[in-house]
Amino acid sequence: MSDHQQVRQLTDEQWQAIRHNDVRFDEIFIYAVKSTGIFCRPSCKSRDPKKENVRIFNDAAEALADGFRPCKRCKPGGLRLPDEEWTIQIGEYINEHFQEPLTLEILADMCHGSPYHLQRTFKRITGLTPVEYIQKIRITKAMSELTTTDKSIAEIGVSVGLRNPSYFITLFKMKTGQTPKQYRKLVKEVEVSGEEQ
Repeated sequence: MSDHQQVRQLTDEQWQAIRHNDVRFDEIFIYAVKSTGIFCRPSCKSRDPKKENVRIFNDAAEALADGFRPCKRCKPGGLRLPDEEWTIQIGEYINEHFQEPLTLEILADMCHGSPYHLQRTFKRITGLTPVEYIQKIRITKAMSELTTTDKSIAEIGVSVGLRNPSYFITLFKMKTGQTPKQYRKLVKEVEVSGEEQ
């Protein structure tokens, strides 16, 4: 937050306007959500934020100056977040929440867009669908845990957001060519043979 901007307190009236998507307040204030870094009109149909994460601004320019980005859904102040920035924001959200259940609907809701547009835009910019990107992150984290911990295969699956052990093993093999157990064994063998030389 900038030093020169005064933090406005969220009033009950503003909170109710946000919760009820009240269009009458669109020209009165803009709200930003600290956890997502996005700012919206009060009438935005996105998921209700946590009250403690809400910041109030007079207009879009103030929110921008404070480092927040405009919502893709409600385009506050007529501003539109560029697709590249939106894709980065989606990727950051996935990186921080990969161990949680993630669907296109959840991502679209959290990143303020439609599932269809999010899917198309993310694939166009990154070359991967959001699901492929989530799987890539989860498998990369699992590979790291397999080589740096003694956790069981099932525990690692849970820690990377793949709670069904058979699905975790199948996906891991599909992406790496080996089961998690085979991968762990191979890495240990390579480490042992490297130490012997």
